[in-house]
Amino acid sequence: MSFGGVLAQLDDGLSSLIGQWNVYSSGIVTLLVLLITYSITNRVEPEIHPMLLARQGHGSPVRQEGESPIYRSNAAPHSMPLNSGLNVKEAGASKWSQGRDGDLRDVWRKALSGSSESDGAKGKGRVFTVLGSEKVVEHKLDDITRQINLVGQYISSQGGKKVAIYLPNSVEYIATLFACSFYNVTAILLPYDQSDASIISMLQQSGADTVVTCPGTFPFDSVVKSYPVLRQLIWVVDEGNKHLDWNEVPQGMGGKVNVSTWQDILNDSPQPSGADLPSIDSQAAAPDVIMFWTSKTDSIEEMVRFTQGNLVSAVSAQLVAIPTKERFSPADLFLPAAPLSSSYTLILTLVAIYSNASVAFNSVAGVSPDLALATQGVAPTVIVTTPETLSKIHLSTKGKITSALASLSHWAQTRSLVQNGVMPAVSFLASYNDSLHPIIGNAPGKLRLVYVAHPANSKSTPLLSELTLSDLRIFTGARVIYALSAAPCAGAVAQTQFHDYRVSGDGKGSHFGPPVSSTEILLHDSGSHKITDENYTGGVVVRGPAIVGGEAALGLVATIRDDNTIAVV
Repeated sequence: MSFGGVLAQLDDGLSSLIGQWNVYSSGIVTLLVLLITYSITNRVEPEIHPMLLARQGHGSPVRQEGESPIYRSNAAPHSMPLNSGLNVKEAGASKWSQGRDGDLRDVWRKALSGSSESDGAKGKGRVFTVLGSEKVVEHKLDDITRQINLVGQYISSQGGKKVAIYLPNSVEYIATLFACSFYNVTAILLPYDQSDASIISMLQQSGADTVVTCPGTFPFDSVVKSYPVLRQLIWVVDEGNKHLDWNEVPQGMGGKVNVSTWQDILNDSPQPSGADLPSIDSQAAAPDVIMFWTSKTDSIEEMVRFTQGNLVSAVSAQLVAIPTKERFSPADLFLPAAPLSSSYTLILTLVAIYSNASVAFNSVAGVSPDLALATQGVAPTVIVTTPETLSKIHLSTKGKITSALASLSHWAQTRSLVQNGVMPAVSFLASYNDSLHPIIGNAPGKLRLVYVAHPANSKSTPLLSELTLSDLRIFTGARVIYALSAAPCAGAVAQTQFHDYRVSGDGKGSHFGPPVSSTEILLHDSGSHKITDENYTGGVVVRGPAIVGGEAALGLVATIRDDNTIAVV
C-alpha cells in the first residue's frame, strides 16, 4: 500500500471517531486524564529502598549444629569488628589514625568542646530543668562542670568508693554520674520510687558507702538501722527547703553517717574552684557503673555491673543507628521521659550529650508517666519513653477516632506509611484528626523521633505490635524506634530501623529489627524449639563489646524472620 493510501485510511478512521464522539466519550477521556495526572503528581518515592528493609541484617555463612547463623547489623559486617567505642582522637592526631574507645569522661569533654562543621552542625548543647509549664531553668555547662568537680572531690575526700544515686531525672543525677567517672568512684544507679525493703536490698547487694538522694523519698532511718555500712549521705534539696538544717543526724544514729547537702558542697568552695576537669594524662581507667534490672517476677533483683567499655560501645552503636542527616545535633532538644536508671534511657541521654544536642530533665519520668505532663514547658524533638506510656497514648487516642471522616483520614495516613513508605504529608484530609492527637510539648509538630525499649522477660510490659507502632507514628507525627533491651546489655540488643514503617499481615505481630552495631545474635536449641535449616527459632544468645562479659544468654525464645529481624516468640 502506498503512503497516500495509509494517509487516506487514517483520515477515514479519524472522521469515523469524531463522528461517533458524544458526551460519554468526553466523560471517559476526562476521567482517564484525571487518573493519569493524579497518579503522576501524587507519586512518591519511599524514604528507603524496599530491598534494604527486606534484608535488614545478615547471618554468618556457617552455623554450628543446634545453632542458627550469627546475625549482625548490615552496618557491622562479619569481616569487621563490632562497634567498640567512640574513636576518640587526641588533639593534633591525624584524622586517619585510630582513636581510642574512650569512656564517660570523653562524653562530657565532647559536650564542653561542642561540635564543628565537620560534625554536620556547629554549636554546643544546652541543659535545662523543667519545673512545670511556667518555669524552665537553663544550666550553664561550666556550672555543671563545677558541680562535677566539687562533688567528685568531696566524695573522694570523705573516703567514698561506691556512690548510690537515688534521684529522679535531674541535672544532679547526670552530674553525679560524671563525677564518679572523673574521680574514680563506682556509680550505682538505683531505680527511683522503690519500697524501703527494695532500697535496702539494692544497697546491700552493691555495697554502697555513699548515697546521693533527695529528702522525702529516701528512708534514712530505716536504711541506717538495717545497713550500717552507709557512711555518707548527700541531700539534693530543692529551692523551697534550703533554709532547713539538713546536716543534722537523727538521734540514735551515733554520728556514723556524715550528712551534707549538695548546695553546701558547692557554696563552701570558692567560686573559681572546680572550673577545670582533671587532666587526661593523670587519670586512671574510669570505674564501672552498677545498675539494677527488673527480673521475671517484676521485682528489682538482678544487679548488673557495666564497664566503661560496655557503655561507650552502646553509645557508639546508637550514634550510627540512624541515617547521617537524622542524627542528633545542636538543633535537637532531647527529653528522657523514662527513668535514667534504665540503661537504654541512660545510653540515649549520653548520645544526646555527646552529639551536643540540648537536654531537658524533668522529674516526671516514671514507668508510665503522662507524656503531655512530662513535656510541658518545652518543645522536644527527640524523646525516650516506656511501652506503658505509648500503650496508654495509643488506647486513648484510638478510642477518639469514631466518625467516618476521622476513620478515612486515619486510613489515608496509614496507607501513606505502609504502602508508600513515607511519613504522611500535610493535607486537609490528614489534618482532620489533628485535634484528636496527643499534645506533646508546647510546640506541636516539633517532635521528630521517639525511642522506646521492651525489657526482655518482663511479664507486665505490653508488647507493641506493628499496627500499634504505625498508629503511634500518626498520632505523634514522629518516627518511632522500637528496641529490645536486656539486663546484661548496655543500651539495646536490637532495634527497628529509622524508616521501617511496614505492617505485615493483620499487624498484630511485632519485631525488634536487626542487632545494633555493638551486638551480634545467635539462637540455640531450647526445650521444644530445635534449630533446623528451615526454621531458626530458639533461645537467644547475644555477644559483643556492649555485653557484660562479652556474651550472655537472655533467657527468652525468639525467631529470625525472613527479613532477618528479631521477633520474640
